[in-house]
Amino acid sequence: MSPTVAEVNAVAQSLWPLEGAESWDAPGLLSGDPDAPVTHIHLAVDAVLDTVDEALQIGADLLLVHHPLLLRGVTSVAEDRYKGAALARLIRAGCGLIAAHTNADVVETGTSAVLADRLNLVDAVPIVPGAIPTRGIGRAGTLAEPTTLGRLARELATILPPTAAGIRVSGDYDAPISTVALCGGAGDSLLGARAVMDADVYITSDLRHHPASESRENARLGGGPALIDVSHWASEWLWLDTAASQLREALDGVTVTVSDLRTDPWDFVVVQ
Repeated sequence: MSPTVAEVNAVAQSLWPLEGAESWDAPGLLSGDPDAPVTHIHLAVDAVLDTVDEALQIGADLLLVHHPLLLRGVTSVAEDRYKGAALARLIRAGCGLIAAHTNADVVETGTSAVLADRLNLVDAVPIVPGAIPTRGIGRAGTLAEPTTLGRLARELATILPPTAAGIRVSGDYDAPISTVALCGGAGDSLLGARAVMDADVYITSDLRHHPASESRENARLGGGPALIDVSHWASEWLWLDTAASQLREALDGVTVTVSDLRTDPWDFVVVQ
């Protein structure tokens, strides 16, 4: 007998407990009939029109995404607007929508932990631990083998799916790198954290001009890490395979697929 949407949501909350979410976040069941049966779950980073259509085309009963579609309040779900159109397509097709966001970031197998594992970080710990010491935002650890900043950036280019903007780096190409701090998704709020300041390099996404510039100048005075800025979507997409494996193990007989669609918002860059 197939599990219901409510039962799948309970499994999701056991894997990624809601109490781990940030206060501003909005994960959990976003739309769908809790009593509807689920035979196929499709995973994506974003609930955009392309991933919604993909889920419906392959016959998924449930779309599980990382970023909540309704993170901020809306005053209309009219179908001439993206969120209204996405929700309408899902509801008409009987496909539920669940999000696992910061609650999936902080767990031992969350977004940052997966990236740390792919980089072979040793003794990686959260940058900002939670009530459970092994859980928290970001990860910091030591590379199994030291490298240089340039080689690390090139390794990331092989680990992460390609995007138009690629990988941006602040620092000397040949600078030696042994210790790494990282945060999947937007992480410039952690630039002043002790684990970040103590690392040779900080890897994250969406670095803004002023925080990045200040960090760069501090680094030139010996007071901060080199910076590697990667695609927000790409840094979190790696987690989907881990999440899919966990769902398959917990939900015997349910098909779980992962979207390969690039939902990074940038299509091309012009190099000057």
